[in-house]
Amino acid sequence: MPALRRRDFITLIGGTVAAWPFAARAQQPAMPVIGHLAGSSPGPYAPFVSAFHNGLKDAGYVEGQNVAIEYRWAEGQYDRLSALAADLVRSRVTVIVANGTPAALAARAATTTIPIVFSVVDDPARLGLVTSLNRPGGNATGVNFVVAELESKQIGLLHELVPAATRVGLLVNPNYPLTGAVTTDVIAAASAIGFAVDVVQASDSREIEAAFTTLVRNKADALLVGPDAVLLNRRLQLAILAARHAIPAMYNVREYPEAGGLISYGTSQTEAYRQVGVYTGKILKGAKPADLPVIQSSKFELVINLPTARAIGLEIPPTLLARADEVIE
Repeated sequence: MPALRRRDFITLIGGTVAAWPFAARAQQPAMPVIGHLAGSSPGPYAPFVSAFHNGLKDAGYVEGQNVAIEYRWAEGQYDRLSALAADLVRSRVTVIVANGTPAALAARAATTTIPIVFSVVDDPARLGLVTSLNRPGGNATGVNFVVAELESKQIGLLHELVPAATRVGLLVNPNYPLTGAVTTDVIAAASAIGFAVDVVQASDSREIEAAFTTLVRNKADALLVGPDAVLLNRRLQLAILAARHAIPAMYNVREYPEAGGLISYGTSQTEAYRQVGVYTGKILKGAKPADLPVIQSSKFELVINLPTARAIGLEIPPTLLARADEVIE
């Protein structure tokens, strides 16, 4: 076989070297994909998505650089979550982030193999999402919002805020999976201090308007708004209606008084979503959900909006102001 001429040899070597970058790229693993499932809408939940991104960044992941995210929003229609979860499973995402109890239940029903990181879920063991908080045991773990234990505290704060109150309204979304448990717990806590409870239900703006009409007709002295993404999405409407009808209202997260609501007491959603981002990053690095204990929310916040209090003619007790983590002036 004749020897390669010098020009042919150089051409062969040059072509081989030029092919190296393409071969290296072909051998690189595909970018992992996070499926983000939520029962809410993207606009009102932007601060929480930002907190989730911060947690991911703490774990070494940045969207568009070394991880991709597929977002699925049910826009307050919880009956859409099953189909959205199934779509993420068909897309073979690396991990599913389930934002809220309805989303977590839908994700868990859709897959027993793809890792799930949930947030804002009360008592995930009772819901069947994990075997136990310390040893999840399956394909799901995440952050547990301690809701049930806070409801008696919220009722107590309402009693301190409006000591002459005898009748309290409870606003809940009938489509929220834990509405029955929330209602039972609130009625028990309210009865213990002599409150009568009027339960009103709403799942959209029109029903919220109707609920306030009922509360005014029943002469409710105060209002407790239940935990639910749909109601949180409509926090501005709730704040406006409560102020218009001069009803002192208690909420479960600080985003309500930031939107003009009177007072909130509960765990920090932004911190919870940051922790979800951290856990998601750990799973992307190879950790198993079964080995990651469910995080119990431990950051609690009491937030009071003073301009709203003045607008409805309510004087906040100094002892309550002194205990507030933040007073909005």
